[in-house]
Amino acid sequence: MKIAHFSWEFPPVIYGGLGTFATEITQKQTYFGNEVTVFALNEGNQHKTYEKWNGIDVYRPKTIDLTDAYRLFASYELKGWGPNFKFFADVISYNTMSASQLVNLLVRKEKQSFDIIDGHDWLGIIGAMMAKKELSIPLMFHVHSTEVGRSVGRGSHTIKDIEFEGGQVADCVITVSYAMKDELEKLGFPSDKIRVCWNGVDPTKYDPNKIPDKEKTQLRRGYGIADDENMLFFVGRLVTVKGIDNLVKGMPLVLQDFPNTKLVVLGIGDMEWGLKSEAEKMGIQDKIIFRTEFIPEEDRIKHYAAADCVVLPSIYEPFGIVCTESMSMAKPTVVGATGTNGFREQIIPSGEDQSGIHVNPHKPEDIAWGVKQVLQLNDKGKQMGNNARERVLDTFSWESVTKRTLDIYKEFI
Repeated sequence: MKIAHFSWEFPPVIYGGLGTFATEITQKQTYFGNEVTVFALNEGNQHKTYEKWNGIDVYRPKTIDLTDAYRLFASYELKGWGPNFKFFADVISYNTMSASQLVNLLVRKEKQSFDIIDGHDWLGIIGAMMAKKELSIPLMFHVHSTEVGRSVGRGSHTIKDIEFEGGQVADCVITVSYAMKDELEKLGFPSDKIRVCWNGVDPTKYDPNKIPDKEKTQLRRGYGIADDENMLFFVGRLVTVKGIDNLVKGMPLVLQDFPNTKLVVLGIGDMEWGLKSEAEKMGIQDKIIFRTEFIPEEDRIKHYAAADCVVLPSIYEPFGIVCTESMSMAKPTVVGATGTNGFREQIIPSGEDQSGIHVNPHKPEDIAWGVKQVLQLNDKGKQMGNNARERVLDTFSWESVTKRTLDIYKEFI
């Protein structure tokens, strides 16, 4: 197949799960013999407008600043974005330029042909819809999250409208979990169009056997964590939907039973100072180590390897690749499991295949309970972690995810 992706995030521009997904799925689609083209953001117009990247044709059209022009007829809501209105204008510019390049240059001038278009989230679906209208080829709307979920019920009406229209125009809506399928149906997306395809992880990269004990010990020592102390690990944005505030509030309850425990928090976000203040107010600032910066992927992998237990108490998580990464690193993982939450589809919470613990992420005491369920085990959850890695190898490899995605494409071609 010849596949065109509209993905705002693509190397070297990766902000989160969307960028990781686009990076991995396109490489695997190429590996399986497909011809893949990606239209991605040219951040600051600093990157090449075209390059061959790992066998993928990557176009990053230079955009122009449409902020002042769009402000002339923008709604009051969009004008209310203030300085962030430029971000919206840049998204529209990226989509317009990308769709024009696909339609007018690649297809009409160079006589290339494409079998399918895959638009990722509201950031890429606008250009994908433009291209579908001009070229009359099937459109997949890949929904990784929704504005309603990201904003905990608030958010931009404009973005909500773009997402809804994408669901109506697309031939198929691919989403990342059954929890997300339920959410989309409640938002009015046509149920018969929705297909579920989980995300994945590279288990050869996220492999606990590749991290020597010496490197794990060095990392723990760097944070002041001794051999006889438990290391809890949280990775994610420091925002409400990730549940980090409730994890911090639950730490005193963990420390009551397991005083030799420290929590390493890796991430950035607008809750940073509030979280640090809360830790100081509770007198446990020496038990929570905040590292608020981006770090290379190989360093993040070492953090998983060094941890005794990974805690991810998100209150909204369409899928959650960080959980899959933790599982691949054979770590017992405590996850939020209420509402729209793909974590609960990844982690088996009981039985002989148990790979972690489900908790109510809205309740600090329940998060603490989940952590203590792991720490009280004689093996500190090592068997859970082994089960988790086996589940990744069976279900969450990028090969299986890509095959599932390609099967969905074929259904609509």
